[in-house]
Amino acid sequence: MMSVMQIRNVVGIIGNVISFGLFLSPVPTFWRIIKNKSVEEFKPDPYLACFINCMLWVFYGLPFNHPNSLLVITINAIGLAIEIIYLIIFWTHGNSTHKKKICLWILAEFIFVGGLAAIDLAVFHTHESRSMFVGICCVIFGIVMYGAPLTIMLQVVKTKSVEFMPFTLSLASFLNGVCWTTYALLKLDLYILVANGAGAILGLMQLILYACYFKTTP
Repeated sequence: MMSVMQIRNVVGIIGNVISFGLFLSPVPTFWRIIKNKSVEEFKPDPYLACFINCMLWVFYGLPFNHPNSLLVITINAIGLAIEIIYLIIFWTHGNSTHKKKICLWILAEFIFVGGLAAIDLAVFHTHESRSMFVGICCVIFGIVMYGAPLTIMLQVVKTKSVEFMPFTLSLASFLNGVCWTTYALLKLDLYILVANGAGAILGLMQLILYACYFKTTP
């Protein structure tokens, strides 16, 4: 009979697979951008939010912060690389406003994470205190990542069209939130639980919105 830790590891592996699917879910969107050589009405917000979210979770999972978090590090490192590719494509085919926004936000995100790391290493000296400090930041930005499509959801309600809210991204966000919430519950990790529990709820909201306006989309 499998122990709780073995079950948790299995769920974590499944979570990695689903998270990988989440990171790849915007591929059709970016293929459209490359094909049309324009970002049209798509927004870089979800990818900028995901970029800093991945950086923070990689830092959270490092041994001096939260030992035995290899699964958290690996998938977020992969996600970080994928988000960089997306942002490069968005920057290449966006207008001057998009390019300025992306550059300024990435600079701000690097400064923020660098400052966070400096405080973490200089002020906190135990796994528990470091996990709490970095974990709280991860929760905040995890919710920001899942909530980034809310800007697009407002556009969906206004236009009664889901054309610019990719279904695959919404579905992957929901499944990812559910899986990592389960992972966090098997051996209580409050920070993963809160961030991904909120993600599951926000993902479900997007799916409901998609169902409501799918038929009215041109």
